[in-house]
Amino acid sequence: MFQKILIANRGEIASRIIRTCQRLNIQTVAVYSEADQHAPYVQMADESHLIGKPRVNESYLNIDKILQVAKDSGAEAIHPGYGLLSENAEFARRTEEAGLTFIGPNADVISKMGDKIAARAEMKAAGVPIIPGTEDAVANTEDAKKIASEFGYPVMLKAAAGGGGIGMQAVYNDEELEKAFEGNSKRAQAFFGDGKMFIEKLIEDPRHIEIQVLADRHGNAVHLFERECSIQRRHQKVVEEAPSPVLSEATREKMGESALKAVYSLGYSNAGTIEFLVDDDENFYFLEMNTRLQVEHPVTEQITGIDLVEQQLRVADGEKLSLKQKDLTINGHAIEVRIYAEDPNTFYPSPGKLTKMVLPEGHGVRHELAVEGDSQVTPFYDPMIAKLVVHGENREDAIERLTKALHEYEIEGIKCNLTMLKRVVTHEKFKEGETKTTFVENYYLPTLTNH
Repeated sequence: MFQKILIANRGEIASRIIRTCQRLNIQTVAVYSEADQHAPYVQMADESHLIGKPRVNESYLNIDKILQVAKDSGAEAIHPGYGLLSENAEFARRTEEAGLTFIGPNADVISKMGDKIAARAEMKAAGVPIIPGTEDAVANTEDAKKIASEFGYPVMLKAAAGGGGIGMQAVYNDEELEKAFEGNSKRAQAFFGDGKMFIEKLIEDPRHIEIQVLADRHGNAVHLFERECSIQRRHQKVVEEAPSPVLSEATREKMGESALKAVYSLGYSNAGTIEFLVDDDENFYFLEMNTRLQVEHPVTEQITGIDLVEQQLRVADGEKLSLKQKDLTINGHAIEVRIYAEDPNTFYPSPGKLTKMVLPEGHGVRHELAVEGDSQVTPFYDPMIAKLVVHGENREDAIERLTKALHEYEIEGIKCNLTMLKRVVTHEKFKEGETKTTFVENYYLPTLTNH
């Protein structure tokens, strides 16, 4: 096992990785910007190094600085966490070229799965169901309208290199498509350095369900069942649970098999997630592959008892997976909510001074903290304050535990989304398992006019 690793990330995921390393007696090296000098993870690590100013391109995205710290500190490997450089193929490649181990898949796989068009082609070849759509980038608005008429409206316009909902828009007619195409292409160019767009048939009112996979470098792989991540705002997840409240055992098995087809086709190793859209008849279609740990990984850990970060470390160090698919079972139900410094009416970030934070405690309650009480939520990064994760014997038990915990949570000094989360998890439709991607639009936003 590694003796020392560098964590090329920040916030709650850096703290999360450090906890596992502490348990395994692995020394940790943290990197931080000027804005994060008092962050919890900086204090937790065995050693911490300032790498630059607050803006990410001057700190957390500076590959040269991060690799230099890794070299100077004697780290043997780099864990990228999620976000930032975690799916940057150049970073993975340069890490390996520097004689360090990248705790994730190889650069070629990251590159292939980072291009949505290439990923669709790969999945189709592997026998994974894909949404009907274009095989190549769409050149211009006129071509886009011709393609849309072939599929029939509505269609989804998507950035080939996109993620997090950026450059993605549902359109319902030629006029909307014409307006959306140029704007989304420019947005994608600005965010990802690639303005290519493609078109898919829109699966209306779907569920967003993903399969967690683990694979080693010896050809062994397992899936750790599904997570339902359908409740989203601005195309970004805010409530996740495992298992899904609606999947039949037959569909769960088929989705797991499809996810493993993708893994074997790619020659994938380490942790990853295959994301699907699922319709009312439980037909499922490949959406994308995340070649990293997910924000919502704790719910999978809670229902399986498996530390995913530990598995990542062991696989990266060349060990064979000790897990066998036939031995894996689902234990109870887990739900995670993301607590953000944001306006609960508009969902826009609301950074500022956090003056008080009281955490609920109790059996089956877990916290992943990005900040602590009496600290600053800066405007430079994702405004996540914490993740609250609960585990219960069944879904009803988990919802009851989550509801109690949310009402015990106290945050003062800044706006946050606790009010939104309370309304969502106490809504009858949520309790009934009606957790589709339109949930917030249909059941939360209308309540804002009544309060």
